[in-house]
Amino acid sequence: MKKTLIILFAQVWAFSCLAQDPPKAELIWADEFDTEGLPDPDKWDYDVGDHGWGNNELEDYTRADLKNARVENGLLIIEVHADASRPKGYTSARLVSKGKAAWQYGYIEVRAKLPQGRGTWPAIWMLPEENRFGGWPKNGEIDIMEHVGYDPGRVHGTVHTEAFNHTKGTQKGGQRMVPDFSSEFHTYAIDWTEEKIDFLIDGTKYFTFENTSKGYQEWPFDQPFHLLLNIAVGGNWGGAKGVATDIWPQRMEVDYVRVYNEKP
Repeated sequence: MKKTLIILFAQVWAFSCLAQDPPKAELIWADEFDTEGLPDPDKWDYDVGDHGWGNNELEDYTRADLKNARVENGLLIIEVHADASRPKGYTSARLVSKGKAAWQYGYIEVRAKLPQGRGTWPAIWMLPEENRFGGWPKNGEIDIMEHVGYDPGRVHGTVHTEAFNHTKGTQKGGQRMVPDFSSEFHTYAIDWTEEKIDFLIDGTKYFTFENTSKGYQEWPFDQPFHLLLNIAVGGNWGGAKGVATDIWPQRMEVDYVRVYNEKP
């Protein structure tokens, strides 16, 4: 009888363990953009300048200028303005979490509405926190979302590494059509683990980049990366079909940025 009770107790205990909810994803960093004014300086810094950023871009990225980057009505606004006083004719903003927040693996999602028009080039992307392997692209780059205005609605998710990058014609990425990209908010995300990076829009996966286990040349994504939010103007890709002069200002509106330790 005693033996039977022990067995019965063990079965009940095992069943109760199985019946428990699995561990839930933990929100480890977020910006809901609830405070009006400049972006939170505890979370964001700025890249500044008009040197072309390696792509012959036209914008001059400013620092802490409400015209180009501000929080209003619960949204982060990154806005490009035509500005004849600038050498290349435009101002914009490039927000970075470098030195303030970086992550190695996780589920990173950004809900945003994108600008439109020929010459716009918005991006939600990630770069490594440290220079471990040498200059770009050896350290890697993760483009969660890119869109070029001359190809409206086609959203790109891409990785760049030493082995896989556009300068060699070997870059790895996927695309998905989002027809209402500029009129509606959509959630652009990656699910990044040791084995792979999944790219998702509104929770639907459209591309996977797998860890080949062949060294940093193909997988430099085993180190912390920080987040960047920006709109470029023109450039080798964004300006491949010219830059319209009658569409400015243009803005990217960001509802939130959320980082989880795993896919929720």
